[in-house]
Amino acid sequence: MTDPALYLAFVLATTVLMLIPGPNVALIVANSLAFGVRYGLLTLAGTASAMVPQLLLTALGMTALLGRFGAWMGWVRWVGVVYLLWLGVRQWRAAPTGPGRLTPAPRDARRIYLRGLLVSLTNPKTLFFYGAFFPQFVAAGRPAAPQLGLLCATFLAVALIVDSLWAVLAGRLRPLLGGRGRWRNRLSGGMLIGAGLGLAVAHRR
Repeated sequence: MTDPALYLAFVLATTVLMLIPGPNVALIVANSLAFGVRYGLLTLAGTASAMVPQLLLTALGMTALLGRFGAWMGWVRWVGVVYLLWLGVRQWRAAPTGPGRLTPAPRDARRIYLRGLLVSLTNPKTLFFYGAFFPQFVAAGRPAAPQLGLLCATFLAVALIVDSLWAVLAGRLRPLLGGRGRWRNRLSGGMLIGAGLGLAVAHRR
């Protein structure tokens, strides 16, 4: 199993990442605002369906990589730390925007599900992000496969919980989503920077 401290850091970092509106959240919120919570959750079912093969590919690829090039994975972890810090700085400096930037899909259950699936599946940054993010939380000296399996399952669970909250929030508290965009960006950016610095300290030990 993974190191408990690293696992807790992974859960916290993943939660912060899921709170930052990206393409998946934008579409979930757009459909919730337009048609109600049910359709936001249906969109979530589509985005989550795309995550399963992406996470599976990540786990298989990282397991093979860690097995063959374990001595080099320290450098990969540092690349991940830098990437996390870069995400935090970019989020801190981002212009305030609402999470419902995408237009909703037509009010058809099948099309809403499929659009959620395609938006998540065709995001070109997803696999790169997973490849840079996950190795930071794999404890050296322990079998990689079960650790990556746990991390992937946890990532999917956190995504389902947080994105469900986005859908419900958008459907029921629409007026609150438009304000405090800059404050939200700086809070989430600062937490990402803090997570990156914390991981940098952990990797030096």
